[in-house]
Amino acid sequence: MVTLIAVKIPDELLNQVAADLHGYIKVVVDIEKQILTAGGTRHVEGEQLLLQNGSLQENVWGGGLDLETNEIDYDSMINIRPSQNNPSREVLSPEVRNQMAKIIRNLLHWECECLRTYTQHRGQYGKTCPLGN
Repeated sequence: MVTLIAVKIPDELLNQVAADLHGYIKVVVDIEKQILTAGGTRHVEGEQLLLQNGSLQENVWGGGLDLETNEIDYDSMINIRPSQNNPSREVLSPEVRNQMAKIIRNLLHWECECLRTYTQHRGQYGKTCPLGN
């Protein structure tokens, strides 16, 4: 299920988009509009949804969020853009990566830097924080 997200999402929706890939969420971020798509099995699905809703290709970048390890990655075929000095699947620009991370953290409702951890055996994530937050 690919979902267009423009405001912080409730826990129930985060669980739904995490279910597609068992705790890993494919995200496509529009760094200009500060919105994203989450869920699905291919970044191109989220990319198309953003483009259909007025996003510009130059502002749309793909990555992922692993709720079990709390890591964001910046790897997607949609990121290969030699014309934007990004000849790799990986987003190479630290500025773009930072913008993506900020938007992902804001819209996917993370409470702190350590984020939340995914509990696969229950199919839901808990609000555990090693820092006690």
